[in-house]
Amino acid sequence: MGLADLHIHTVYSYDGTASVPDVLARAKQIGLDVIAITDHDQIIGALKAFEMAPEFGIEVIPGIEITTAEGDLLALFVTQKIKPGRWLIETILDVGEAGGICIAPHPMARGTGMRSLSAPAILRALDHPVAGRILIGIETYNATVLDRESNLHAQKLWAECPGIAQVGNSDAHILQAIGLGTTEFLGNTAAHLLDALWIGATDVRQGEPMNSAQILGNWAVNFVRKSRIT
Repeated sequence: MGLADLHIHTVYSYDGTASVPDVLARAKQIGLDVIAITDHDQIIGALKAFEMAPEFGIEVIPGIEITTAEGDLLALFVTQKIKPGRWLIETILDVGEAGGICIAPHPMARGTGMRSLSAPAILRALDHPVAGRILIGIETYNATVLDRESNLHAQKLWAECPGIAQVGNSDAHILQAIGLGTTEFLGNTAAHLLDALWIGATDVRQGEPMNSAQILGNWAVNFVRKSRIT
């Protein structure tokens, strides 16, 4: 089985702390086959990672975590910036035109700074005749979300959506979190992963959880260090 972490941030996110080379090295070290770089409304880090990936022996899917008017949305397999701030279905259609697919990250999660899609918004998109073919997955496990109950809500929502892929991710903003949530799939390449996502043949693997104090404490230390460097 292959392992993928499809929700990772770098220093190109306003709240990311890890450099692209460090992310790639860490992902390889812990045995991931595929990762996606999904910085907030930015594509630069993802494209750099895609170019550098062969040096590290890992596959990178370029992506973005897009801020929509209704909450955050993961776009994968895109190589151009997608305009933020638009309605969810409009954004999904933009991603489709750019050749990408979408995942709903940390659905219904609450907390400071969280911009999560509601269940009704996701269901409306899935019912759309075009957007429903582009939004193909729900993040049912987010390893670093502070609202842990939201993972349970996401799992229940996914169970009501036959044929939709379930995805486990770290949502890492620090190196230590990479791989704490992963997606299992048959094969070991990005192409195999995409095939599995299309047919909903993915599974979720949960790593050793970090508690809220660990997540926030590690992030704060790394963010200060990043600020001093930049």
